[in-house]
Amino acid sequence: MSELTLKQRFIASLERKDVDKVPVCSVTQTGIVELMELTGAKWPDAHYDPEKMATLAIAAHEITGLEAVRYPFCNTVMPETLGCTIKEGTLDTQPQIIDFPCKEKKDVAGMTVPDKLLESRRIRTVLQATDIVKSRLSDDVPVIAGILGPAAIACCLCGVNNYLMWCITAPEVLEELLVLGTSACTEYANALFDRGVDAVVIIDSESGPDLFPPPLFESMILPHYRSITQDLKGHSILHICGDATEIMDKMADSGFEGLSIEEKVNLAYASKVVAGRACLIGNVSPVFTLLERSPEQIKKEAKQCIENGVGILAPGCGIAPQTPIEKIRAFVAARDEYYGLGQKGK
Repeated sequence: MSELTLKQRFIASLERKDVDKVPVCSVTQTGIVELMELTGAKWPDAHYDPEKMATLAIAAHEITGLEAVRYPFCNTVMPETLGCTIKEGTLDTQPQIIDFPCKEKKDVAGMTVPDKLLESRRIRTVLQATDIVKSRLSDDVPVIAGILGPAAIACCLCGVNNYLMWCITAPEVLEELLVLGTSACTEYANALFDRGVDAVVIIDSESGPDLFPPPLFESMILPHYRSITQDLKGHSILHICGDATEIMDKMADSGFEGLSIEEKVNLAYASKVVAGRACLIGNVSPVFTLLERSPEQIKKEAKQCIENGVGILAPGCGIAPQTPIEKIRAFVAARDEYYGLGQKGK
């Protein structure tokens, strides 16, 4: 097989085509403190300044060797745009939601997607960062943007307690928020595709078994995923934190080309369940492995992920900000060693 570009390999992997080696990247957050210090593009400014956002995102590719550029670095872009109050975070902590608009069921009736959604401050920042990334980057490198999915948006807008209660006691009210989230998510994602993004990652952990009742996933969540994937203009990945084992089969029927999973999911088992319907992405622990273990231990676990059938080698969730650059480089090197040795995983 002739040498593929990073983008060709990434897209072919999402499309479940044969590749010379699995890509190694992160489809989740990539901002780490060492990169911030090297580039001067630091949190919290890099969440709100398109130039700094682009600079820090590109650094994760150019300095650590990760084979994609991924941004933004937090999950508060859409919640703030839709009315949540945000605490901006620090050098090594992400922005957080501190207040939300839908405290009672009656508040949901007044919620709509803004007419000028794409002109809002936070979304405009990410779109401008996309333009900067595309202007600085070779077209051979894949560009990935992360956005919240409908369940995550709904949960942010009404708070965790209401979200958990309403899925049982007032599903019709929660459905209104899911519809809103689906519409906003789709519009935003397609704007990113129009700017040249190669794939969007829909981050929707609030639909996973750790929070949402698995028996309700098929009836309440899956239709919205299918709506999103049918309407998107480009490649799509679904990321769900926690142990998503119970819903893996339905996730594979959602229309997303890639499924990003944490280390809590047994990858070998997931490979059997998904059975080629989607590209599995993950699932090396960003904390217990990349942050806390030695480069040799990182390599061992990364190689095992490839052995167990991962289609794109990646951290199972966002990279911890204090992770050293050398640990991420070891993670990338593991993929090269796996294929270079000629003996799988040894």
